[in-house]
Amino acid sequence: MSRCDTRIEDDCAVVALGGEVDLSWSAQVRREVLGALDRAPRVAVDLGAVSYIDSSGIAALVEGFQAARGRGVTFELVNPSAPVLAVLRLARLDRVFAIRTDAAG
Repeated sequence: MSRCDTRIEDDCAVVALGGEVDLSWSAQVRREVLGALDRAPRVAVDLGAVSYIDSSGIAALVEGFQAARGRGVTFELVNPSAPVLAVLRLARLDRVFAIRTDAAG
């Protein structure tokens, strides 16, 4: 089962994703990520529980990154699972996104 929820930790909105982030779920991910930009000066998308991500899921993350940059909000990917990291590396997006091991800091 896919999941997508946001919690606030200090000055950071943490968007926790889980399961498969694909075309059927990416619109919800997009809404959650874009909504988090209004809630804190920093957004961290936790990808540790994501088992699969397709191009629509990546597009939702890219859109969040671009919107954050336009608003002056820090945008980070946190703890990407091996399948997610493989896709990010293949698309060379590991050089675009700030990637951290945890949301703290």
